[in-house]
Amino acid sequence: MAGLATRGIFKNMNKQVRRNMLIGTALLMLAVTPASGADNSRGDGDDLYRANEFSLDAFGTASEGKYTIEHLSNRRIRNNTRLGVGAGITYFFTRYIGLGADAYSENKSGPFIDSTSGNLMVRVPLGQSGFAPYALGGGGYQFDPAKVGFIQAGAGMEYRFTPHFGAFVDARYVLPNRTKYYGVGRAGLRLAF
Repeated sequence: MAGLATRGIFKNMNKQVRRNMLIGTALLMLAVTPASGADNSRGDGDDLYRANEFSLDAFGTASEGKYTIEHLSNRRIRNNTRLGVGAGITYFFTRYIGLGADAYSENKSGPFIDSTSGNLMVRVPLGQSGFAPYALGGGGYQFDPAKVGFIQAGAGMEYRFTPHFGAFVDARYVLPNRTKYYGVGRAGLRLAF
């Protein structure tokens, strides 16, 4: 049953979305390649990104529906953007690969939590610059405005000010199994332990 729903989602996506997902998947595969080798962390305590790292996130969200994404304009973005707040946790098993979960709410009416998700995350720290681009993919459940399951894929960038404090921004395509796709952008702060 879930396989049929997933096939229906991909069949109904337009060519641009499929192309973007293919590019995102290719980037994710490229990111996994260096992660499959030995863990290159120096282990001297100065690494900004470490293996066995647990982090807490607090973030703001902005989501756009299918029509706005396909017909971008300043007016549509101003009139149709839904803003929200959320929180998440992430655990990186290695310096490069981790699992994350997050939840957010975009309105004061209806369910307290609008969406929850879990993701596989792959990051590639750029030396000791503080920057680490990352890709994510996973799925979750949306409670509002419709109760549906979804899959998602996205990418982002984190900057670490110290080994324990950073900021991040990312964006993801969300593909619900019974409603139109939409995009979610997040920006927030991360505390790493």
